[in-house]
Amino acid sequence: MEKQARFPRWERLRSQVARTRLLRSISQLHLVRTVRSSLSLRLAVMITAVAMVIIAAFAFFVSSQLLSSTFEARRDQVLEDAARRFATAQSLFEQSTATTPDQVQEAARQSVQSIRQSAAGAGAVSVMLLRSPNASSALRINQIIDAEVVDIITDEMRDAVRSGEGAQWQSVAIPVSTDPQHTVPGILVGMETHLPRAGEHELYIVYSLQSDQAQIDMVMRILSLTVIPLIIGLPLGVFLLLYRQLRPVRSTAKAADLVSRGDLSVRVPVDGIDEMSGLATAFNDMAESLQSKINEYDELSKLQQRFVSDVSHELRTPLTTIRMADSVIWDNRQSLPQGAKRSAELLHEQTERMESMLADLLEISRYDAQSALLDVETTDLRFLIQKVIAAHDDLAERVGSPVQLHAPSYRCAAEIDSRRIERVLRNLIVNAVEHAEGTTVDVTVDATDTAVAVRVRDHGVGMSPETTSHVFDRFFRADTARARTTGGTGLGLSIALEDVALHGGTLTAWGELGKGASFLMTLPRISGEPVTSQPLILWEEDE
Repeated sequence: MEKQARFPRWERLRSQVARTRLLRSISQLHLVRTVRSSLSLRLAVMITAVAMVIIAAFAFFVSSQLLSSTFEARRDQVLEDAARRFATAQSLFEQSTATTPDQVQEAARQSVQSIRQSAAGAGAVSVMLLRSPNASSALRINQIIDAEVVDIITDEMRDAVRSGEGAQWQSVAIPVSTDPQHTVPGILVGMETHLPRAGEHELYIVYSLQSDQAQIDMVMRILSLTVIPLIIGLPLGVFLLLYRQLRPVRSTAKAADLVSRGDLSVRVPVDGIDEMSGLATAFNDMAESLQSKINEYDELSKLQQRFVSDVSHELRTPLTTIRMADSVIWDNRQSLPQGAKRSAELLHEQTERMESMLADLLEISRYDAQSALLDVETTDLRFLIQKVIAAHDDLAERVGSPVQLHAPSYRCAAEIDSRRIERVLRNLIVNAVEHAEGTTVDVTVDATDTAVAVRVRDHGVGMSPETTSHVFDRFFRADTARARTTGGTGLGLSIALEDVALHGGTLTAWGELGKGASFLMTLPRISGEPVTSQPLILWEEDE
């Protein structure tokens, strides 16, 4: 009887569960159908997903770079401070007049206390003095330790300090006195020092990075809070934007449905209110929308050019400051430790490279703004080419591609802006040396009554016709995986083309795979005059 009484209730429960599952299935089916039937919604979902992945990758990159740069800067500061403290400690120990164990102990304690107080401003939280097993003196003093942090000194660290190679450091986790289970990041720096009458001892300074970690945490929280509105507003904004942009597509789809019922060869003018006039109107609207898009892309292109120009100019001030700081470090690199000396060399190299890249960006922005001016004077190109070749003899020797100049005995002078033409020659010769594959690079110069021409010919990997058609495009590289001797922005040949065009000349290129490449620059001898003769041809077959 009890089972019979519960049976109807069990059936009602099963019926409710079945209805819930059915409604859920219907909802899921409706959602899937909505997504599949709406291109705007589907693209919004896809773009949002891709954007979230990009945002996540960007956030990871920013956080890792922030952590790395902050730690490296703090580490350098800590090591510099520790070096001063170690030097001060050794000076105090050497000046001490203590003779008895108690006097030596008290002198050591006062020195350690003085170091701790003076280094507190740099984040030092503990200073410890441990007797070195290498000490041979019979006079022993009690070790000065901080019981809360002494365990962070590992045997490996002590071995490194006793090696006598100067100050040693390692990243450590410093326990918090109020909560031993909780730690904060820090840096432990140690160095072996000599106590008169007490022998060799190990001096350790513990620096806390808690404040730096707090700043990083605050920045990451701010970034996280900034991303929340983006996550919420991005799907809706993308959907509304796509829905608005795809309006002509929907109109075209409706018009195409009407055309599918009639003769596709019929062309109907926009006249009346029938279906064909609607189709013509829809296609006219589509053409108008395309024109609107072209105007938008032109505006975006102008904005991009303006952005490059503005950013390039804004970067000049900080780059000048970096350059000045680099000069100071570079001039004093011999006094730096070995690791810091290598860092100074890398800084100097990359600063010069950044300065070159910024110069390219500034130059291309001047051409975009049509503000580039010529400062012409009559110059013999033979000597200008010799200057460029001599400046890159080291590069040519390093890659095994010598540069040979073929010049006539008579002058090949023209009215040119020497700075710009020298830059063109530098780009052509360096590119030829890099792609010559150990073969000779031939530079030929000749002149006629109206023109002067320079041809740079290598016999290396060459270029395909497709590469030749794009070789002067901005940021174009024939083989992005190719190992490069030098790096740049990919604007060198684009700027060269603009420089030559500004002189009223031409710059052309040709190549064949496995036979090398050739670049021919032709300039008028008199600025502004037309070129009526060609001193050189672009391509000559190898003999």
